[in-house]
Amino acid sequence: MRLTQRLLLSLLALVGMLVLAILVVMDIRLRDGLLAESRRELEREARVVAALWTSDSDAQLVARAAGAALQHRVTLLLPNGVPLGDSELRADQLADAREMIRRPEIAAALRDSVGWSTVRVASGEELRVAVLAPQGIVRLTYDLSSMRAAFDDARRGLVGAGAVALLVAAAISWLFARAISRPVLELRDVARDLAAGNLSRRPSLTAPGEIGDLADAIYRLVEQLSARMDALRSEEALHAAMSDALSEGVIAVDAIPQVVRINATGRRLLGLTDDTPFPVEHLPRERALRDALAAALRGRATDAVEAVIGGHTLILAGRPLPEGGAVLALYDFTHIRKLEAVRRDFVANVSHELRTPLTVVRGFAETLVSDSLPDRDRLAFAETIRTNAERMQRIVDDLLDLSRIESGRWTPRPIELDTRALASETVAASAPEAGRRQVRLTVRVAPGAEQLFADPTAVRQILGNLVGNSLRYTPAGGEVEIFAEPFARGVTVGVRDTGSGIPAEHLPRIFERFYRVDPARSREAGGTGLGLAIVRHLVEAHGGRVTVQSTVGQGTVMTAFFPTIQ
Repeated sequence: MRLTQRLLLSLLALVGMLVLAILVVMDIRLRDGLLAESRRELEREARVVAALWTSDSDAQLVARAAGAALQHRVTLLLPNGVPLGDSELRADQLADAREMIRRPEIAAALRDSVGWSTVRVASGEELRVAVLAPQGIVRLTYDLSSMRAAFDDARRGLVGAGAVALLVAAAISWLFARAISRPVLELRDVARDLAAGNLSRRPSLTAPGEIGDLADAIYRLVEQLSARMDALRSEEALHAAMSDALSEGVIAVDAIPQVVRINATGRRLLGLTDDTPFPVEHLPRERALRDALAAALRGRATDAVEAVIGGHTLILAGRPLPEGGAVLALYDFTHIRKLEAVRRDFVANVSHELRTPLTVVRGFAETLVSDSLPDRDRLAFAETIRTNAERMQRIVDDLLDLSRIESGRWTPRPIELDTRALASETVAASAPEAGRRQVRLTVRVAPGAEQLFADPTAVRQILGNLVGNSLRYTPAGGEVEIFAEPFARGVTVGVRDTGSGIPAEHLPRIFERFYRVDPARSREAGGTGLGLAIVRHLVEAHGGRVTVQSTVGQGTVMTAFFPTIQ
């Protein structure tokens, strides 16, 4: 039930109870008062009749004369209860003395000199008053019907007035209830919005008294809550930004347990996309992860637990929270482990690449020490030593170039270059090797690719390495083409050959250091296994990228994209 209805019904009930109370009081007090007043009046009249009744007067005539004058029934009785006269009865109709003496008003008058009683008769109700007189007893009978009618009229009037009062009270109560309930309902709606998190709602009323004080207090409360919520949101956003900016993954778990917070790094490392909160069962089912989390939830910290999850090598660390729950930190060691593997492979590859020429140099050098060696063999052995020394020199030079590029000690100095001129220089430098291998070298520069913005030394080294690589794997009668084509916001320079091609499974790794598709053939052709790695680093230093397309038995296309720098 609404407040307006409750207030209206309450006020109507109050007014109704007041009207009912007035009716009850009138019915009891007024009736009793009127009855008592009538009794006293009859007593006075009875005493007047007693004064008129003498010993020598006819009792019947006195009764009739008094009854006519007073408009009441008058009865005169001897002290023993024998009726002598009655204003409404004949002498032969008078009641028996024994009956009269038993009447309560007669008995009371004989005892106390005055008696009265109310008696219900066929016509209604009568009031009888008896007074002890010198000649006997005077009794007056008063018909209460007229008093009852007057009393009923008064009651009906009071009921009508009560009904009017109820209607007036209903109108006033409704207005009063509306005046009270409207601001209360508005404050209720504001409070509900606050509970729902809507802090933009404000009380609009300005009323005097307690309602106005309550509205003002709620207004100040909303202002304080808004300020605090804004501060909390700012702090939450700051914490979220700081958490997402971490290079380590962070997972917060409550006591239920369920994940209540996870930063972007944690989602990436574990491959999670669920919105928080979500059950811990959605985390990867890696034993090390589950054990570290379970230990932290039991209140025991864990450090440096290594696990491989989703292709990432992670170091896990768990910490319990004071009020239940845990925080799990994930450190991505994948790159470090890869670097360690690269370092091991690099050392093994360098050792392997240098061991063969060193062994050859040492063996032939020991042979040259012998005095009995013919001069013709001595020259051949010296040439072999020189060739292997040059091979080791190329490996060392390539390693130094690669180290200088990777360490950042070399930065490109791009300028506007003539693409055709650079390609022609590379053709001229590679012509002897191409002639020896019977491979034709060509140049094709598409319109729009005549100018290239790059470091000239780097471009010469890139083209030289790509052409040299193609010559080593292109059979006699084949063709190696240097081409340049315009591309979106840059120029693509590449080398296309008709060589043996590269199997698809080797394509993702051919730009790694010392990686060879056919190691034995590469060493025989004089390759160091570092040329393509140098090409990739030089191109990426310009902000570009290298790509390769190859079909076994048909040839290979290697391209280097150089962006146009404004």
